[in-house]
Amino acid sequence: MTEPIFVIHGVANRDPARFTAAVAALEAACGVEMVPVYWGDLGARSQFMSMTVPAWAPSAARTTTTLRDDSQPAPAELTFDLLPGPPPGTAGNAGQWPRVEEEIRHVLADESTDTTAGLRHDEDQQLDLQDALALLADEWTATRWLARTDDPDLLRATAHALAHALGDLRMSEGDEPYGDGLRSTGGSEGGGRWRAALRRRLQDLDRIAGAAVQAVAGRANHALRMRIGPGTTNFLGDVLVYQRHQAAIQARVRETIDRVDPRLGRGPDTAVRVVAHSLGGVIAVDMATAAVPVWTSSLVTFGSQAAFFHVCDPRGGQLADYEGEKHVALPPSLTRWVNLWEPLDMLAFCASRVFCHHDGAQPQDIPVPHSATAGLWTHSAYWDMPAVAAEISKAMAADPHS
Repeated sequence: MTEPIFVIHGVANRDPARFTAAVAALEAACGVEMVPVYWGDLGARSQFMSMTVPAWAPSAARTTTTLRDDSQPAPAELTFDLLPGPPPGTAGNAGQWPRVEEEIRHVLADESTDTTAGLRHDEDQQLDLQDALALLADEWTATRWLARTDDPDLLRATAHALAHALGDLRMSEGDEPYGDGLRSTGGSEGGGRWRAALRRRLQDLDRIAGAAVQAVAGRANHALRMRIGPGTTNFLGDVLVYQRHQAAIQARVRETIDRVDPRLGRGPDTAVRVVAHSLGGVIAVDMATAAVPVWTSSLVTFGSQAAFFHVCDPRGGQLADYEGEKHVALPPSLTRWVNLWEPLDMLAFCASRVFCHHDGAQPQDIPVPHSATAGLWTHSAYWDMPAVAAEISKAMAADPHS
């Protein structure tokens, strides 16, 4: 008799009809009989989870539709430090300003052959360049964003903009000598004007850098919360519920098996074959390694966390604690285990580095290729992946109970 494969779903599954359809599609792709094991109605209450997740809405802080600065603060979520360097007002990243200064000098040297741009390099003008760079060095430490970045592209672009600003400040013939203006401490109208112009240019560049960083961070934050947030919160909710209600959820799995044949899983001769996603894989491993186990001849998990949970909080049953020195031996009641993971799935963990089978062999950790159509939240993408169906077919074909 060929026994069916029992398929246990993972987190955030609240639609039994949709899950049954997904199992039917997987059954068709694998060419083997499958029985869906649904427990989602015992999971976390998810209808109010959205009320606990902060939302990013930058327009909420703005009351105007114009592009003027109305002095409103950035959304609270984006006030955290986005750059690793020291805080504003300090000396900045070590060696940072000398790199910027060197690039400024390099740009000015390249443009010195152009009679309409750059600074003249006679003795007086060289002194003026030194004064200008000294001013910029002092002002650099007051910047909020530029003094904290070590990104070479951003520093290079900033240096080029400052070099061009110095070139633009070159006085045309007949005006007040350029050198007098830059060397001035602000006593003359011209000197104060040029010093203020350099200061404003650096402050403008700093504001642009900050706006760009926050804009990117805000959109990334929004995308992560919209596409990954719901799945993550549902995952956490179901994990919490499973920790409290293991007995009820495992009883549901046992009832489904019993409806097919109450002898299944009771011993090595009637071991079951199981496919499980996400938290379903944790449920399957817990049941296969319990003091009174569901004997499992072949287990295929995908996007699952059994090893992660065990090293964080030992699962008990027939499993020893993981101490970091040797693998935890799985009991004979779990004969073969293939664990699939997708590279961008944050909720997928390996098993072979923590567990080994009773005969010394290790579970197989097999990566499945990322699909560009899966988007950012790949934890639910396994069901439609041909590679997953192929690995399930391969694993089950080698099972003696097939």
